[in-house]
Amino acid sequence: MDRVEIIERLKTNLHGRDFLLTWEKSEDELRMILGVADILKEMRNRNISTRVFDSGLAISNFRDKSTRTRFSFASASNMLGLAVQDLDEEKSQISHGETVRETANMISFLSDFIGIRDDMYLGEGNKYMRQVGTALDDGFANGVLPVRPGIVNLQCDMDHPTQVMADLLHLTHEFGSLEALRGKKLVMSWAYSPSYGKPLSVPQGVIALMTRFGLNVELAYPEGYDLIPEIVDVARNNAAKSGGSFTIKHSMAEAMRGADIVYPKSWAPFHIMEQRTQLLKSGDKKLLNELEQTCLANNARHKDWEYNEEMRRLTSKSDALYLHCLPADISGESCAQGEVSAETFERYRIKTYLEAGYKPYIIAAMMLANRFEDTAGLMKKLLDRKQERVTSVLKL
Repeated sequence: MDRVEIIERLKTNLHGRDFLLTWEKSEDELRMILGVADILKEMRNRNISTRVFDSGLAISNFRDKSTRTRFSFASASNMLGLAVQDLDEEKSQISHGETVRETANMISFLSDFIGIRDDMYLGEGNKYMRQVGTALDDGFANGVLPVRPGIVNLQCDMDHPTQVMADLLHLTHEFGSLEALRGKKLVMSWAYSPSYGKPLSVPQGVIALMTRFGLNVELAYPEGYDLIPEIVDVARNNAAKSGGSFTIKHSMAEAMRGADIVYPKSWAPFHIMEQRTQLLKSGDKKLLNELEQTCLANNARHKDWEYNEEMRRLTSKSDALYLHCLPADISGESCAQGEVSAETFERYRIKTYLEAGYKPYIIAAMMLANRFEDTAGLMKKLLDRKQERVTSVLKL
């Protein structure tokens, strides 16, 4: 059975629906995104064009810094035939008090998608995306917008779906299939960083998604570095349903024993992010600075939470697959001491680049599934058309 036939059999309801949280999607819907992304990557490798739009905009709204996700969104949009326009809030009327409802409509007259990153404020990022969605619904219903643009979550305070779906697609290629991941041990571990305020969305996204597919997921962190409790419950419930497991440990070394996959990544404690959000909203720079110093001091107590050769040797065959969303805090390179030793990171560096390379295809798959109800049929037409991306007349 070829890849198109596999996704044809899936029962999904992705058409016209925003992609905001992986746990809002069914298993078939997640498999659809993975399958379409795989086909798109294969088409790129075979020099087959994936352009389905003759014109239109994809709006890029990054309320926090980004390299990989920003360029992945631009690549995905261009791959489908859309131009990309950044929404710089400092250069827009938002800085003069323009409402979310007005902005959402004004940027969407001829737009097809809006990608949003909003991960700075706990309890606000995902809410903002839904506010934009409601405004778009209103604009479309009242004839202001010719189409209702789809929203892709490019990272919020709760989840980072394009990242963790790219991680999952990488794992299917490394281990052979989605089914081959069942029973594998994945450790999502906190790791030391000389900075504070790193979002919770990656570890939360990882534990919520990987528990859907029968993996044995261990979440490891020092006492006090908890994630959002409700999302931990999502992971626990997913594991019970999928036949996998979910456990929490407070020792990196204990968690790493026998691991097949490791994801050492720093994050700020849930209760700290709650405090930080309130201080950011109030603009109290003095208390914000005091909080930062306290957090950095707390982090410094756990410098031994570094993924290094000693930790690697505890894993399965001393060679667990290392994952990271990048950029990693690399000891002796990007910082004096950080999440991972330079020697260990270099061992897996190219694989982390390959991991990141799946993200444009995941984003493009989310876009296609949003816009085209018969996504499998569309992929078949594109494959049958065999239009070259680089035409033979231009080949050197």
